[in-house]
Amino acid sequence: MQRFLSQRLKLRQMRVVDAIATHRSLQRAAASLGLTQPALTKTLQELEEMLGARIFERHARGTEPNALGEVVAAAARRMLAEAQRLEDDLDRVTLASAGSLAIGALPVAAAGILPAALAVLHDRHPGIVVRLVQGVTDQLLPALAAGDVELVVGRLYPPVLPDEFVREALYDEPISVLARSDHPVLAQVRVEACDIARFPLVLPTISQRVGQDIERVLAALGVVGAGAPVRTSSVSLIREMLLTGDALTIIPRNVLAGDIARGAIAVVKLPFAAPPRPAGLIRLPGRTLSASAEAFVACLRAAIESVGHSGR
Repeated sequence: MQRFLSQRLKLRQMRVVDAIATHRSLQRAAASLGLTQPALTKTLQELEEMLGARIFERHARGTEPNALGEVVAAAARRMLAEAQRLEDDLDRVTLASAGSLAIGALPVAAAGILPAALAVLHDRHPGIVVRLVQGVTDQLLPALAAGDVELVVGRLYPPVLPDEFVREALYDEPISVLARSDHPVLAQVRVEACDIARFPLVLPTISQRVGQDIERVLAALGVVGAGAPVRTSSVSLIREMLLTGDALTIIPRNVLAGDIARGAIAVVKLPFAAPPRPAGLIRLPGRTLSASAEAFVACLRAAIESVGHSGR
C-alpha cells in the first residue's frame, strides 16, 4: 500500500501521537500540548485516515496504542528527537556566532598556536568576542576553577598534586634548535652537538617549567655556545638575532611558528630525540562548554591540523 507518508506526515501529528502514547488519555494529552480535546481528536483522526488504520484503542481505562500504534509512537519519538536535535544545533551555531569567551593561554601557546586558532575563529564566527588571559599554569588553573576563564590552552604539565581538571592532549610544543633558513648549520648532513657549539646562542629567560625543559636540552647537548649565551625575555630580539646573523636559539618551536611556516626560520635537527611536551586543552570536569567555547575548540583543532601539529 502506497501511503506517501514522507510527503504527508506533519510534526504536529507526531506530537499528538507521542502525547497520547505517554499520557494514555486524550484529555491529559490535549492539556499537555495546550490543545482542546476536539482539536487533538481531529488531528489523530487525520493521521489514522492517512495510515488507513486505527492506532489507538479507546476504552474505559483510557486510550492505549495497539500494535500499529506502538510502531507509530516509536517513530514519533525518533522524529521529535531529531527535530529537537536540529533546533539545538541551530541554536548552537547562532549563539556561537555572537557570544563571548574567556581563554587562558600559557606563554608558548599564546605566541604559537593561538594566533592561527583565533584567525580561524574570526573567519568562521566574527561575532565572538574573545578575552585572552595570559599567564603560567599556577595562575591560570585557579582562574579556571573560579570560572574567570572557560578553557586553558597550552602545555599539559603533570600536576604536582592530583587535581580534577580534564586535560586533553592535541599537539606537541617540542623544544627545538632554531636558525635562519639559510644558516650554514643546516648544510650539515648530520648535526652534532659540536656543530651547534660553533655558533652563538640566544636563549629565552623563561621561568618555570619551560626554562627547565630548555636547560635539560642544553645539558644533553653539552654546549654553551661561543662564549656565554645571550639571554633575553624578548622574543622579538631572539627573532632579530636569528634572522640577521648566525645565532641559534633553543626554544619551544611554536613560539616562532609563523616564521617557520613562512620559511624564514628552520628547525635544526637535534642529535637526539627531544623530550615529548604534549599540549592542548584544560577544562573543568562535568561542565558543559558554552557555544562559543565549542566553536573555539573546533577552530583550534582546525588550526592544529593546518599547521601540521596534529601528529603527536
